[in-house]
Amino acid sequence: MADEPIAELGGRTPLQAAQKPTIDKLATLGSSGMLNTIPEGFAPGSEIANMAVLGYDVPKVFEGRGSLEAASMGIPIEDGEMAMRCNLICIEHGKIKNHSAGHISNEEAAELVAYLNQELGDDIIKIFPGVSYRHLLKMKGGNKHLGCTPPHDVPGISFSEVMIKALIPEAEDTACRLNELTLKSQQLLENHPVNLKRKAQGKDPANSIWLWSPGYRPQMQTISQLFGVKSGAVISAVDLIKGIGVYAGLRPIIVEGATGLYNTNYEGKAQAAINALRTDDFVYLHIEASDEAGHEGDVALKVKTIEYLDSRVVKPIFEEVSTWNEPVTIAILPDHPTPCGIRTHTAAPVPFIIYRPGQQPDGVQKYDEFEALKGLYGSCQSHEFIQLLLR
Repeated sequence: MADEPIAELGGRTPLQAAQKPTIDKLATLGSSGMLNTIPEGFAPGSEIANMAVLGYDVPKVFEGRGSLEAASMGIPIEDGEMAMRCNLICIEHGKIKNHSAGHISNEEAAELVAYLNQELGDDIIKIFPGVSYRHLLKMKGGNKHLGCTPPHDVPGISFSEVMIKALIPEAEDTACRLNELTLKSQQLLENHPVNLKRKAQGKDPANSIWLWSPGYRPQMQTISQLFGVKSGAVISAVDLIKGIGVYAGLRPIIVEGATGLYNTNYEGKAQAAINALRTDDFVYLHIEASDEAGHEGDVALKVKTIEYLDSRVVKPIFEEVSTWNEPVTIAILPDHPTPCGIRTHTAAPVPFIIYRPGQQPDGVQKYDEFEALKGLYGSCQSHEFIQLLLR
């Protein structure tokens, strides 16, 4: 939900423009700061940022997005196997129109992925269905040293300019095989009944796969091992976040109607967090809606998602736990900015709040990208956040 000043909002950011009384109240009662969530040398992806927020040494443990999502999906990554994200995307006139095939439904995507696995899968390649446009590919013997471009980083760019490249000679065969799969998928998907129906309805077709973020099985300690947290839970509609949670030793909680979009089940996710806090020491609640609004470049929608977060998630959680005898610490932050103006992630610092009942406030009255820098914590590096939160 972090962004940059937008002319449409009178030079304000969406966080400054949104009506968010409960979040601002937590800023008033707590302490704020700015957090660099992207370690040097890494692209500003959600996988990198969320691992950093949870206190992981990203350069040491990161093994690609696909292997993390596989953990959420219950798909094991064996020795000698490489996993990677497999998006369903929309290509128009040879250019990437969007990274999500117009936010294709789970049912349509499942049919397409099953067809692709039947036509493209073999003893080496397997494709597994996930949620909406987010799916998984596994390759036996694949070499992870590949130059891959996230599709949400290059809307409007010719797909042929950003296909997979081998970073070392040993990865050349892997790169060629994966690019071949992408081109074959375009032939297979063009006139599939699901896409013909979508086009007839004026929707974007899912007319290509896009493969990126390769890696092997990660070696991650749990947050219990790292920080002594006795028990924890993760709540997210996004397989990537659930997968990070699984490796972190957090119990995944599935919320009916959680979509990862602006129409997600906000109330259900808030109630799931409240229920988990009755038994668990730590709950990681993830809301994807503002990120997707940023990718769409939809300023009004992004403001609305922040207001929904405030009224439908933060408010009920704060009001409920405020009645408990056992104090509950609440932190609020984005994983990375997704500015509407460029429709992709940046590595800019993000504002955060840590509220502890009974603490001395730091004087910050609002939650946004500028006020947070005036807070007690100032400017922090990625690994410091979890230590500040749990100390």
